[in-house]
Amino acid sequence: MAARKSSAKDRPAYRCTECGYTTAKWLGRCPECQAWGTVEESGGTPAVRTTAPGRVSSPALPIGQVDGQVATARGTGVPELDRVLGGGLVPGAVVLLAGEPGVGKSTLLLDVAAKAADAEHPTLYVTGEESAGQVRLRADRIGAIADHLYLAAETDLAAVLGHLDEVKPGLLVLDSVQTVASPEIDGAPGGMAQVREVAGALIRASKERGMSTLLVGHVTKDGAIAGPRLLEHLVDVVLHFEGDRHARLRLVRGVKNRYGATDEVGCFELHDEGITGLADPSGLFLTRRDEPVPGTCLTVTLEGRRPLVAEVQSLTVDSQIPSPRRTTSGLENSRVSMMLAVLEQRGRISALGKRDIYTATVGGVRLSEPAADLAMALALASAASDVPLPKNLVAIGEVGLAGEVRRVTGVQRRLAEAARLGFTHALVPADPGKVPAGMRVLEVADIGEALRVLPARPPRSARAGEGDAGRPGGQGSGRGDG
Repeated sequence: MAARKSSAKDRPAYRCTECGYTTAKWLGRCPECQAWGTVEESGGTPAVRTTAPGRVSSPALPIGQVDGQVATARGTGVPELDRVLGGGLVPGAVVLLAGEPGVGKSTLLLDVAAKAADAEHPTLYVTGEESAGQVRLRADRIGAIADHLYLAAETDLAAVLGHLDEVKPGLLVLDSVQTVASPEIDGAPGGMAQVREVAGALIRASKERGMSTLLVGHVTKDGAIAGPRLLEHLVDVVLHFEGDRHARLRLVRGVKNRYGATDEVGCFELHDEGITGLADPSGLFLTRRDEPVPGTCLTVTLEGRRPLVAEVQSLTVDSQIPSPRRTTSGLENSRVSMMLAVLEQRGRISALGKRDIYTATVGGVRLSEPAADLAMALALASAASDVPLPKNLVAIGEVGLAGEVRRVTGVQRRLAEAARLGFTHALVPADPGKVPAGMRVLEVADIGEALRVLPARPPRSARAGEGDAGRPGGQGSGRGDG
């Protein structure tokens, strides 16, 4: 019997390197985080310990007697970030900001650190990836010099905690959590055990001191936050910093927020002098023209609860290869392919199947919600017929495989934003609700009705040199029959 107990005690245990899930047997896929090939042997099965009741740190109170003023948010000085955070930083809150390299995380947080620093709430900026001199150069460039902003270059957790005792900051910025390690824990910086220890120590320090903490996190090649998923569970707020490095637009999107809503988005513009918030970013996504151009259509997308007017562009040309090209930028390739199939089958447009098709958005915005389907379909139909859509027209609606135009959320907010920017006509699904004054709204039930907004083709005499085959108005009509 004793030998049997000893063998059970020495039985190896297995741990997931992504989330820390522990199991007694090896598994190919972790049941906790659903990652493949991350369960590895971690030694003997840990002994089961029980904890005896101890002295409580503070007595339990009726929830109505708990002081809620201690959790009042304090503004960061950056309104767009405050919008996403739900009003600002709550004392004791730990925020994780993740994004791809070069997207502007350090620039944004350095600007926040300088604007939030004052005599009552000094800010400590700890950099583990750069030297103090490099951070100073960036601060000079973006104008982030403040008397109560303290800077330290450290990669040791004990040294970071020592700086907290010395500076006593109201805000800590750590860039980044993957570069700091504890000498008490085995493993390289950025490993599962080190990230868990560093994050746990800083979270405890934040709660005990009432200090807000901003942690910078790395992302994997798939765009997920690097390190154990436990990190995302421990922190109070998780923000994703998104944007194309070749465009000026940057978006801060809330993924988790214990102090506010997670459907808010902050818009920023990255330039040579730093990063600035955009209270009205719709101008970045539009191309102002005197006359409409074929293949373009405007829509209103909702980023969180914020409506943004965006432009969808499409271009179709005769293909020189057997398999026509399908290229997209800022749009989901699957939804573009679906709109092409709907136009061909339900809209009776046969000129698209054998042509190279290019679709894109303006300004680097990404349109992923179904409300952009109708604008995408009209842009493709306009490009196929080489006829521009009417001026000052926006299209809002989801298009189904049967060709029907479905309702989407927030139609009234979208129409109000379009009217504010001077658009006078809108194509929407049925029952849009209250329409802004001065805007004419056309309700459409299917793609056939929507295609009727395309003006008629010019007479054949006005199109000298154009062939009939594969051209809208010729043998393959580019107009919907409906």
